[in-house]
Amino acid sequence: MEISHRADDSCQNRFALPVDSEHKSTEFRLFSVAAPHMRAFHLSWISFFACFVSTFAAPPLLPIIRDDLNLTSTDIGNAGIAAVAGAVFARVAMGSACDLFGPRLASALLTLITAPAVYCSSVASSPMSFLLVRFFTGFSLATFVSTQFWMSSLFSSRVVGTANGLAGGWGNLGGGATQLIMPIVFSLIQHMGATSFTAWRIAFFIPALFQTLSAYAIFFLGQDLPDGNYSQLHKSGDKHKDKFLKVFYHAFTNYRGWILALTYGYCFGVELTVDNIIAQYFYDRFNVDLHTAGMIAASFGLANLFSRPGGGILSDFVSKKFGMRGRLWTLWIVQTLGGVFCILLGQVGSLGVSVAVMLIFSVFVQAACGLTFGVVPFVSRRSLGFVSGMTGGGGNVGAVLTQVIFFRGSRYSTEDGITLMGVMIICCTSAIALIYFPQWGGMFCGPSSKGTTEQDYYLSEWTSAEKEQDFHSSSLKFSENSLNERGKRVRSAPTPAEGTPTTNA
Repeated sequence: MEISHRADDSCQNRFALPVDSEHKSTEFRLFSVAAPHMRAFHLSWISFFACFVSTFAAPPLLPIIRDDLNLTSTDIGNAGIAAVAGAVFARVAMGSACDLFGPRLASALLTLITAPAVYCSSVASSPMSFLLVRFFTGFSLATFVSTQFWMSSLFSSRVVGTANGLAGGWGNLGGGATQLIMPIVFSLIQHMGATSFTAWRIAFFIPALFQTLSAYAIFFLGQDLPDGNYSQLHKSGDKHKDKFLKVFYHAFTNYRGWILALTYGYCFGVELTVDNIIAQYFYDRFNVDLHTAGMIAASFGLANLFSRPGGGILSDFVSKKFGMRGRLWTLWIVQTLGGVFCILLGQVGSLGVSVAVMLIFSVFVQAACGLTFGVVPFVSRRSLGFVSGMTGGGGNVGAVLTQVIFFRGSRYSTEDGITLMGVMIICCTSAIALIYFPQWGGMFCGPSSKGTTEQDYYLSEWTSAEKEQDFHSSSLKFSENSLNERGKRVRSAPTPAEGTPTTNA
C-alpha cells in the first residue's frame, strides 16, 4: 500500500520518504519501517493495541470472573464504566503532554505506569478491587491521543487521515483481538492443570507483559518529530517551547473541537461500550457458549483491521475533490448510517441476523472514528494535542454516559439499550453541521466572503509579539501545506494577491 503526494524540499535526502516544508512525509508506505515516519507509525499502533488488549482483557472472561468474585450485574456494569471513565481526563492531560513534551515521552510513560494495574488484575478478590484495577488500566487508553498527535506531526495533510485511521484502527483491533486471545490463553492454562478460578488470574500476565514491552520500544526507538525529539529541539532553539495556558486557551475557545468531542462520543464511545457488553449480550440472549460469544464479539473489534483505516482513507480521498467540506459531509453520512444499523441490532431477534447487522454496524461506526480524525488535525495547529485530547476524551465520556444510562442495572434490557444508543448516535451526529471553517466553509455554507485564508486562520493563534520572535513559523508552514483542503470542486477562499507565504525548511 502506497499513497503518494510528492513535494519539493531542499533537505529531501535526509529522509527515506518524500517530505513537505515541515518535513512531514507526503507518502504513506504501509510496509516500510523507515525512521522516523513509518517507524513511529508501527510503534504507535502496536503500543495502542497492547493497551486496548489490557483494558478489555476482562470482558471475554466475565462469566468466569463473575462466578469467582460473586459479581452482580451492577458490579459488572460499574466495572465496565470504570474501565473507560479513567481515560476521560487522562486523554485531555495526554493532549497537553504531547503539546508540551512530545508524543514519544508521553506515550511511553503512560503505557509503563499503567502496566502494574494489569498485573494486579490477577489478585483482585472483590467487586471493588476488580473495579479499581479496571479503572486504572483504562487510563492507558489515553495513548490513543499520543498516537493521533504523533501521526499528525509526521504525515502531511494529504495523507494524515490515512495515517491516523490506520494507527487508530489497528490499535483498536486490540478490543477485538483480546476477545480471542484471552479465552485461548485461559484454555491453555487450564489444560496445564490450573483450575478455572486460577487460570483467569494467570492469563492477565500476558497482556501486562505485552504492554510493558511496548512502552520500552516507544521510548528507545521512537522520535517525536521528523527533525528530532522535543527535548533536543527545545535546547537547540529549533522549536518554541509553548506555554500550557496558551495551548489550553486556543483549544478551549475553538468550538470545533467541542463539537468533534461530542460526535466522537457516539462513534468511538459506542465502540468502547459495545466492547464491554457484546460478548455477554450474545452469551445471555442467544445461549451460545463462552468461546462462541468471544468469537462473535471479536468480529466486532477486528473489523478495525479495515473499517477505521477505511474511514481515514475515505476522508483523504473526498478531500482531494471536495476539500474540508467533503470530509465533513462524509463523516455525517457514515456516522448516521452507523446509528441506523445500531437501532436494527437492538431490534432483530435471530442469532444469524444479529451477527450480520452487528458486522455492518461495526464497519460504519468505526469508519466514522477514522473520518473524525481526518478533520481533527485542521482544527488548530498550535493546540493540536489538546484538541486531539478533547476529542479522544469525548469518546470516553460518550462511553461512560451511554453505559450509565442504558447498560447499568436493570432499567433497560440490553437489546433496548442498544436501540436507544442508535438513536443517540443519530441525534448527536447532527452537530457536525455546525462546524464551519471560514477559509473552507462547512456542510451547508461556502467559505467566508471576507476572503479569509489558511494563513489568517492558523496565524490568529499567535500574538504580534510571538510572531516577531518567529514562534509562528510552524503554523505558517502548516497553512501553506493545507491549501489542498480547498478541494477542486468547491468554491474556496482566494489566495492573497501577494501569494501564500512560504518558508524555507
